[in-house]
Amino acid sequence: MNAEPAEATSDNGGDHGFRLSYGYGTDRGLRRELNEDSFIASDPVFAVADGMGGHEAGEIASGLCVRTLGSAPQLATGARTASAADLHECILEADSRIRNATGARAGTTLSGVVVVEQLGLPYWLVMNIGDSRTYRLSQGQFQQVSVDHSEVQELVDAGDITAEEAATHPRRHVVTRALGTGDETEADFWLLPIEEGDRILICSDGLNGELGDDHMFRILSTVGHPQDAVDALIQAALRNGGRDNVTVVVVDAKNVLGEGAVATTAPRPVAAVEDVDTLPRPVVADAVADAAADGAAPSGGAAPSGGAAPSDRGGNGN
Repeated sequence: MNAEPAEATSDNGGDHGFRLSYGYGTDRGLRRELNEDSFIASDPVFAVADGMGGHEAGEIASGLCVRTLGSAPQLATGARTASAADLHECILEADSRIRNATGARAGTTLSGVVVVEQLGLPYWLVMNIGDSRTYRLSQGQFQQVSVDHSEVQELVDAGDITAEEAATHPRRHVVTRALGTGDETEADFWLLPIEEGDRILICSDGLNGELGDDHMFRILSTVGHPQDAVDALIQAALRNGGRDNVTVVVVDAKNVLGEGAVATTAPRPVAAVEDVDTLPRPVVADAVADAAADGAAPSGGAAPSGGAAPSDRGGNGN
């Protein structure tokens, strides 16, 4: 579901006149031959998938992922009744379709939100697998909701390295979970009450790899229209190097429970990421073993036959 930038507003009624306004866009970037990112932005589901594989395989994987979400009865346009169990089923179906289509040689990340209602109140049901990200600007706080499934995040969690060291770590592009390839395909979920003025940012790592949280926050907190914010974020990423495909979805919530204001709190800074392909962890292990046997350093080339292919996150992909 790659598409030209656009903006839409959704008014699904409700006792409080709850409304969503959103924008979205994607760009191949300045160094990649293909765009392997895909996205869906259709109430109630907003998500970004970052394909891994190269030679168009990543685009197949990410496209199948978002099309599976878009065709799920539980996520029919305007419906806000989906549960985490429903999303889990959709994600398993996407994983199966990708494996069948690519022979498990390509994969994709997935991050985003589904808008749901419980007892008449709206919630963000956040989902994540891999290292695409979902952020939330709400009530004076800007923060990353999703948690990266990556080797460096595991090292940070274990206290072996700091978040600052993770930004330049040589294995920072190795994902530990993905759909369509590898053994780890379980997604994480969060259920968050929607507050008046909430702004959700969903992006592939082509955005946060070029812009720190402080830069993203400045744009999100000063550009009012969601489509304008999307355009500004993508252009900023391109000005900072555009080394990867860049996909952005911004969703605003209005008239949730009455009057409110958009939060204005500065986030923690995150260093920019250099131009390196993303690799599923099993591929890295194979590459290291091959390099040791050959006496050469591992490269970001094609995976061994039958294995997962590296993400061309920005060359042919993500």
